[in-house]
Amino acid sequence: MSSSESPKVTEGKANRDNDGHNDEEKGGFLGKVKDFIQDVGEKIEEAVGFGKPTADVTGIHIPHISLEKVELIVDICIANPNPVPIPLVDIEYLIESEERKLVSGTIPDAGTIHAHGSETVKVPVLLIYDDIKSTYKEIKPGSIIPYKVRVVLHIDVPVFGRISIPLEKNGEIPVPYKPDVSVDKIKFEQFSFEESTAILHLNLDNKNDFDLGLNAMDYELWLSNVSIASAELKDSANIKKQETTTMNIPISFRPKDFGSAMWDMIRGRGTGYTIKGHIDVNTPFGHMKIPISKEGGTTRLKKGDDDDDDKGTKNEGTGFSEADKHINNVHLSALYDCQFLI
Repeated sequence: MSSSESPKVTEGKANRDNDGHNDEEKGGFLGKVKDFIQDVGEKIEEAVGFGKPTADVTGIHIPHISLEKVELIVDICIANPNPVPIPLVDIEYLIESEERKLVSGTIPDAGTIHAHGSETVKVPVLLIYDDIKSTYKEIKPGSIIPYKVRVVLHIDVPVFGRISIPLEKNGEIPVPYKPDVSVDKIKFEQFSFEESTAILHLNLDNKNDFDLGLNAMDYELWLSNVSIASAELKDSANIKKQETTTMNIPISFRPKDFGSAMWDMIRGRGTGYTIKGHIDVNTPFGHMKIPISKEGGTTRLKKGDDDDDDKGTKNEGTGFSEADKHINNVHLSALYDCQFLI
C-alpha cells in the first residue's frame, strides 16, 4: 500500500467520528436549552399565577312582564384569577323545561373580565307566551315550572388558549298571570250631587300558584263611561295564591257629572264599570309590575249603613230595596238636600 492512500483512509474515519461527536454535543445542548426554557416557562407561569377562570349562574330576574311576553335576565358571575384581562369571546345559552326547549341563542363579543377580579354578565332572554303555549299546551299561565339553564362560555386565556366553560342551573320559574280585578260594590258614605264620598270594594283574584305581596297600586275607574276615580295607592297586602283579596278604597266624585246615567243607577237599571291600572308586587321570584283591567263589568250601589244581610228585597245590580226605590220616586227632592234616601 502506498503512502498516499493511507492518510486518506485514516482521515475519512476521523472525520466521521468527529461529526458524530459534534451531533451528540449539539443534540445535548439543544435539549438542555429546550428543557431550560420549558422549566423557566413553568416557573414563570407558577410565579405569575395563570389559571382557568370559574363561573356560575347566580340568578334569574324578571324586569318586565306583560300578557304577551316576559323578559328574563340571567346573571352569570365569572371570576378571573389571572394577572391580565381575559376576553369573553361569546356566550351560548339554552333554557329548557323538562327537556322542552323554551329559548336559545348566542351573544358574541360579550366583554372582558378584569384581572384578578370577577364580573357579572347579564344575559337577556325574551320569552313569548304565545310561542310557548302553542308549542307546549300543558304549560298554563300562573303555573310554576321546573327549568334548566345551560350556558357555555368561550374565553381566551393566556397560556391555556381558548377554553369553554359549560354551566347548568336547575330550579323553578313562574309563568306569571295577571290577577282578575272586579268591583264588588260601592258603598256611599255621604251623598250629594255636588260631591259624594264612598268606599270602593275592589276584588283582586290571584290565579297564580304563588303569593303576591302588594306594595302599591294605581287605577282609574269609570262608571257608565264617566271617570269617577283615579289614584296611586301605597298600601301593603298579601294576596295569597289561588285566593281573592278585597281592598276597601275611599273615593269621591260628582254624581251630577253622570247626567241621566245616575238616575238609571238609582232606579236599579245596573251600573256598568271599567277599571284599569297596575299592581306593584313582590313574588318569591322577584319584583313585578303587573297590569290589571276589567271592562264591561256590573257592580252594586249601596248605602253606607246597608249590610249584605239587610231585610227587604234588594234590586240586583244596585243593592237598594224596593222600599228605598219607592221613597226615591216620591221624594226625589230629598236628594238635593243631600239626604241619601233612595
